[in-house]
Amino acid sequence: IRKELGKDIGQIFLSFDKKPLASASISQVHKGTLKNGKKVAVKVQRPDVKKLMETDIEIMFYVAKLLESRIPKIKKFSPVQVIEEFSKWTEKELDFKKEAINAKIFAKNFSESKTVKIPEIYSDFTTGKILTMEFIDGIELHNIKEIKRKKINLIPLLNNGFDAVLTQVFVHGFFHADPHPGNILITKD
Repeated sequence: IRKELGKDIGQIFLSFDKKPLASASISQVHKGTLKNGKKVAVKVQRPDVKKLMETDIEIMFYVAKLLESRIPKIKKFSPVQVIEEFSKWTEKELDFKKEAINAKIFAKNFSESKTVKIPEIYSDFTTGKILTMEFIDGIELHNIKEIKRKKINLIPLLNNGFDAVLTQVFVHGFFHADPHPGNILITKD
């Protein structure tokens, strides 16, 4: 964070949880509070993940080329082309500035919605490797035990979610590409 934002954590945040809320292959997310009191989720890219991904992709290209040259029947599946496409998408995924831009477009698209809330992006604290966004407190959609404990009626939620997906695809032409239940929260309202 210091390297990316040019300041110590204490200069940016009133509080910052060292233990991540969530982690994935390329990043982890920490909860914090900005100096202005806003609660945030800070997505931090793992050190050297880009180099590691580039090495993995080089290996995949080598194997794909080998397969195409040695096994004629595999050539019709275009393994090299598949890896080229994967490489392009991976490069985009590693740039959190692109994710921030997409989140802002997504938020604008749903700005009038009463059922979809997109976290605000804090551009002053976002770089290619750090993404700082509004912290939204809620129950992750896959936490069925908590949903049942709170006696939340899933039918309206599922209808809202279905409507949101159709709106993204057929109205906006711009959709969330990773809509797994960990990325969808049920809020109090």
